Amino acid sequence: MAKINFGGTMEDVVTSEEFTVKKAQEVLKKEVIAVLGYGVQGPAQAFNMKDNGVNVIIGQTKEDKVYWDKAIADGWVPGQTLFPIEEAVEKATIIQYLVSDAAQMILWPKVKPHLKKGDALYFSHGFSIVYKEQTGVIPPDFVDVILVAPKGSGTSVRRNFVDGSGINSSFAVHQDATGRAMERTLALGIAIGSGFLFPTTFQMEVYSDLTGERGVLMGALAGMMEAQYAELRRHGHTPSEAFNETVEELTQSLIRLVGENGMDWMYANCSATAQRGALDWRHKFRKAVEPVFAELYNSVATGKETEVVLRVNSAPDYKEKLNAELKEMRESEMWQAGVAVRSLRPEKRNKGDNQ
Repeated sequence: MAKINFGGTMEDVVTSEEFTVKKAQEVLKKEVIAVLGYGVQGPAQAFNMKDNGVNVIIGQTKEDKVYWDKAIADGWVPGQTLFPIEEAVEKATIIQYLVSDAAQMILWPKVKPHLKKGDALYFSHGFSIVYKEQTGVIPPDFVDVILVAPKGSGTSVRRNFVDGSGINSSFAVHQDATGRAMERTLALGIAIGSGFLFPTTFQMEVYSDLTGERGVLMGALAGMMEAQYAELRRHGHTPSEAFNETVEELTQSLIRLVGENGMDWMYANCSATAQRGALDWRHKFRKAVEPVFAELYNSVATGKETEVVLRVNSAPDYKEKLNAELKEMRESEMWQAGVAVRSLRPEKRNKGDNQ
């Protein structure tokens, strides 16, 4: 592992130059990897491993026709590379448990009886293991229990692999039954397309992940956008102006500068007026949301968030209610304004002109 200075703290990381694809292939050459679930992460990780020369099969509930048919459409062949969940587990030596957190709890009685001595049970999220009292997912002591958690959606995992940039991932070993758990973990991390891997634990991964999703990455971001847009509209700004100043400039300009060289570099490349105002209001916003983040982290650590996820996502009408909530967001004035603004981007206009 290489020692890297992260803001004054030295951390170990594993890079794809250090642990190469060739080395990963050597570690995994006798393994059969079953990717359980063909929803969000499953397709991306499966295709990346396949393209890296790893023996991959898909395990998917046949009754879930949408995902079963999607796997077939993507080229996985029933009876050869696509199997029902139980059969896939039987055939595999490494089982990537990539169904949703709620589905992991529901499917566990079908998965557990088919695990064999020396298998590895792989997660991309620590949820089911950390909150085992609620999920009932308690692996037998004769299997490795490992984690590689890409820091991005399945779309990003695949897209970054194809363009050669790779994605950052965390990794952890929860249970080493074979003495090979760590090398299996690192090999899988590289095989799914990670540019570099940084160590964590199942608990730290899930605490940070649940906090991040509910906070800056999704929940806080959406909430702050909605609040600013509404305030601008209350004062007579048009939908296009309010959307451009709330969303479009962030996503199409400023956040890209942050990604390139950091927040200070983005500030340095904005006007003096923007710099001064942002530097002053930054502290006000931080103080305003600190109590909310403290409440959020406590809700994650105590399992309250888990209880909500499992209860709501396991309900028979979950998808209908989810679609209704997403529809409300999609049809709000702000995001309808976004549809119009995006249609005016040059690449969209040019594409339309050529059709």
